[in-house]
Amino acid sequence: MTELAHLFRELKAPAAAAALPKLADRAREQEWSYEQFLATVLKTETDSRESHGGQARIKTARFPARKTLEEFDFAFQTSLRRETVLHLGQLDFLAGKENVILLGPPGTGKTHLSIALGIRACLAGHRVQFRTATEWVALLADAQRSGRLDHELDRLQRIPLLIVDEVGYIPFDPQAANLMFMLVSRRYERASLIVTSNKPFSAWGEIFGDEITAAAMIDRLVHHAEILALKGDSYRLKDRDLAFGARSQALRLLPATRRVWGDPTEKVAKPYLLATEGVA
Repeated sequence: MTELAHLFRELKAPAAAAALPKLADRAREQEWSYEQFLATVLKTETDSRESHGGQARIKTARFPARKTLEEFDFAFQTSLRRETVLHLGQLDFLAGKENVILLGPPGTGKTHLSIALGIRACLAGHRVQFRTATEWVALLADAQRSGRLDHELDRLQRIPLLIVDEVGYIPFDPQAANLMFMLVSRRYERASLIVTSNKPFSAWGEIFGDEITAAAMIDRLVHHAEILALKGDSYRLKDRDLAFGARSQALRLLPATRRVWGDPTEKVAKPYLLATEGVA
């Protein structure tokens, strides 16, 4: 057993070496064939490598946070069909070099879903890069200034999934709009994009300062794409809205002459104290 463990370490298979004693005991107890024992040991190593590789790809992707599809609150975001999102989580769109477009007001879950799909892709062995639209433009503008824009676009094209977050929060000048168009155009039918925007397509002409550029970009994005339109209130304000509602109810219980904040040492009506108990 010591010799086998040594050989696995020489092969740079530490997970297999560590699991070897227990797997050997199980093999004897359950009378595994030699082939089954060897396959189980090797699978332990490959699973470990995939797990570590996935974590490394997640780190390299530069996600602003870690989000999963399992954490997504479909009970709050009722405008989406769970089945549609889970189907996207199977990553067929990556194999087809298709895009995912997430449109909707702030706080409706667009970035959460984009990150969750990106992490799924990382764990499945795909390289991913996440940036906001302004960050992508800054990256490409820097490459253009140093005369390596074409090289940078080629490099990015080799990454299976790019995520462009927050299109529409800040309008682009003509140079920035052109750089974003080049990114989309270079990846058309070659690699996938996930794009999130708080603006409908009808407003993209204003965002990019040019209706023609916007129309050409949209045409390439949606030709092979799953488009999800998210609706509703901001999830980030959900608890804040509840607190505001509780405070409003408390204020309504105050006598009309006491609906202002006065001396904190002054006594207040008992209904107010009851209604505000536990309210931040």
